[in-house]
Amino acid sequence: MAPATTEDAVSTAPATTARTSVARTVTEVLQPRNVLLAGMLAIGLAAAGDWTGLLWGFLGALCAGLVPAGYIEWERGRGTWGDRHVVDRTKRAPIFFVILGSIGAGSVVMVLGNAPGGILVAMLALWVMTIGLLAVNTVWKISVDSAVASAVVALLAVVHSPWWLAAYALTVAVCWSRVALGYHTVAQTVAGAALGVATTLAYAFGG
Repeated sequence: MAPATTEDAVSTAPATTARTSVARTVTEVLQPRNVLLAGMLAIGLAAAGDWTGLLWGFLGALCAGLVPAGYIEWERGRGTWGDRHVVDRTKRAPIFFVILGSIGAGSVVMVLGNAPGGILVAMLALWVMTIGLLAVNTVWKISVDSAVASAVVALLAVVHSPWWLAAYALTVAVCWSRVALGYHTVAQTVAGAALGVATTLAYAFGG
């Protein structure tokens, strides 16, 4: 096989740059914070059946997504991590503990406030999923973004309609973007997505 020429390299460079740009846009737009904000609002609305569900949904999004995202940004400001992706697996444990504490606190508020069962189930599913992510992360770099995208779609399918399963196209897009950017392998994104749907279904149908 003939070696690649300089001309070949130049011709493939724009395609590679465009692919990276698209992947970066996908991974930023569909990051856990954004997915949880949209997903938990929809889950809360379905669970309550009226506008009050949006308040419970926002509480869920705050505890599961916005607070952890804020913690990451705070640590970035201190120079602990270079970016929100925290590519070094060994430095991720504190994030998981913050998520567990935040979701746990939000769940207590929901119980005390008699929140609709559907939004509480969603919180418990995310809490258990986080334990799974933490456990796996001790030995292997599993994809959190893929797990969250998968869990939210599965929860929406349970509380709204099975038609929401079509939104797994977005989960696939998240998985692709993480691999394209070099943050994860295919196996790590698939494992994350599988964990997300497994914990969701276990709580939705096993309770």
